[in-house]
Amino acid sequence: MPEGQYGNFIDNLRLFTRGGSGGMGYPRLGGEGGKGGDVWVVAHKKMTLKQLKDKYPQKRFVAGEGANSRVNALKGSKGKDCEIPVPVGISVTDENGKIIGELNKEKDRILVAEGGLGGKFFTNFLPLKGQKRIIHLDLKLIADVGLVGFPNAGKSSLLSQISHAKPAIADYAFTTLKPELGKIMYKDFKQILVADLPGLIEGAHVNKGMGHKFLKHIERTTQLLFVVDVSGFQLSSRTQYRTAFETIILLTKELELYNEELQAKPALLAVNKMDLPDAQNKFHQLMNQLQNPKDFLHLFEKNMIPERIMEFEHIIPISAITGEGIDELKNCIRKSLNQENDAYHKKQLLNLQISNTSHREPLFQNALASSRMDTI
Repeated sequence: MPEGQYGNFIDNLRLFTRGGSGGMGYPRLGGEGGKGGDVWVVAHKKMTLKQLKDKYPQKRFVAGEGANSRVNALKGSKGKDCEIPVPVGISVTDENGKIIGELNKEKDRILVAEGGLGGKFFTNFLPLKGQKRIIHLDLKLIADVGLVGFPNAGKSSLLSQISHAKPAIADYAFTTLKPELGKIMYKDFKQILVADLPGLIEGAHVNKGMGHKFLKHIERTTQLLFVVDVSGFQLSSRTQYRTAFETIILLTKELELYNEELQAKPALLAVNKMDLPDAQNKFHQLMNQLQNPKDFLHLFEKNMIPERIMEFEHIIPISAITGEGIDELKNCIRKSLNQENDAYHKKQLLNLQISNTSHREPLFQNALASSRMDTI
């Protein structure tokens, strides 16, 4: 796996680790050598993978050797452990891609390379070497809400509106260079962490563009917030124009092709740029399409239709420029998180069972739960 670096942001590293060798035994007196030190990966809140790489450019981590058995210390002491400091949110895999473990909170620790045994009777008093292991550190953001959308949907502007964050913003098809984090602050001091994930493009699942690099970050968010431009989306003059409804279908397909379990996450939909001319008519058209998705799926090529259409708990028309709908969106995010936090794992299992039994059956029972159509 190549190391992922975008500017100053690194999201994965490959490291060499080796446990310490054991110490020599003392055959004449039956003395046992000390065990070699172990290599641990330990989570620290104020650590980044870039800091780790800068501090240890060789990316080699070797634990200390166990002490030899001596006349005045027949049982040799254990070798010094080696600790690799990593950020919270790290997934550790071996060279074959097998997951060794995850570090989801500060001070979580994983043993990655064990020290060798010291020399003793059954080893003929000869020490054993420590375990050698190549490991991959893969950073996945942990956030309450992940913003999902194609470039220029207005996600960066929205993040600025709802949270304390100052992401880079541009008025052209602009893909965020790295995930931006913001906090929604409520009057009663409740805080919700929001991650703006870089804009996907069609074909992200086959590793086109940077979208695929960051699709993995969506896995660690509790809830998804789709952000679409009410007027639709066109990446450039050479690419096809997509309506807001088509955008939602294609975003859903990208998530499904990357990892279909993502569709089991609770999702909200923010329909952005309601300040633009004719936005109201386009929003009503979108709501009709979401209410009756089967009637419009013939517009798509068969391989572009997801197995399950996303089920949105709330659909909120907003304008990140004027602030329209922002307060309602913040309230809906909080309400949805409160409802989902306890029931999330149960619902995930249930949704996966439903998806297995109802192939290609769009699920939109609750799509209009808080659509505000009655107020538009």
